[in-house]
Amino acid sequence: MLSWLKQLDDLLRGRKTAPEQIPSSDFPLPLGVFVPLAILLSGTYGFFMGWYALFAHDSPGYLQLLACMLKLPALFLLTLVVTLPSLYVFNAIIGCRLTFVAMLRLLVGAIVVNVAVAASLGPILAFFTVSTTSYPFMIVLNVVLLTIAGFFGLAFLLQTLRRLAVSRTLQSMDAPEEKKTPDDSAQHKPAALDRVLFDNAPRVAGDAKLIFHIWIIIYGLVGAQMGWLLRPFVGSPDLPFQWFRPRQGNFFLAVVDSLASLLGRDGSPAG
Repeated sequence: MLSWLKQLDDLLRGRKTAPEQIPSSDFPLPLGVFVPLAILLSGTYGFFMGWYALFAHDSPGYLQLLACMLKLPALFLLTLVVTLPSLYVFNAIIGCRLTFVAMLRLLVGAIVVNVAVAASLGPILAFFTVSTTSYPFMIVLNVVLLTIAGFFGLAFLLQTLRRLAVSRTLQSMDAPEEKKTPDDSAQHKPAALDRVLFDNAPRVAGDAKLIFHIWIIIYGLVGAQMGWLLRPFVGSPDLPFQWFRPRQGNFFLAVVDSLASLLGRDGSPAG
């Protein structure tokens, strides 16, 4: 466990994705470590989310707490399964040579960053849980906190893609001597590297932003609707416990209803 926490710390501090640490076609992110970490950290946020069922319901909602701890990992992992093929194809189209396994590791790393931020926000969620009984407020608060955590995960993805491009530039500068031009001699290498990085910066940033903007839309839409399909999470105090609710409406209408209820208008949130 301590070694897992050390690897998590290295990931959050950027040591795992430093340009000099990224091979040409893979990432040093072992799935055997980071998949369990994703499950553990998302389950931690689910634990704090389930506090509302313990404090705001007439009888303690231990089943709702358990459901939150199980559903949060399922939400992130199922969203990964649905969105991984699209991101891999997008990268292939723009000329990225990452393998499918490398792309999987990259996305798992992004999810771990996402859920690590979410878990760190868990005590804040717990504080508001014991401070209010407003169900609409708790729904909106969870959406806000998970959105904040999601942006950190997506920022990690963008930064890592940029670092990958820099890593390949570094490797091209270290090509075998017989393949180098006279300008690639040792004494000119620093200047040549600076020139290559400067010349390729707009293309690198453009490619990363293209992937980022397309995938953030897909991931956000899929993740939101996946959460709707797996509801309830917070658990309405006016309804009996259910593992899943009937598939009606959608996530976005539910958030609008929650905001309307929070502002004193008619609405019936269902999260």
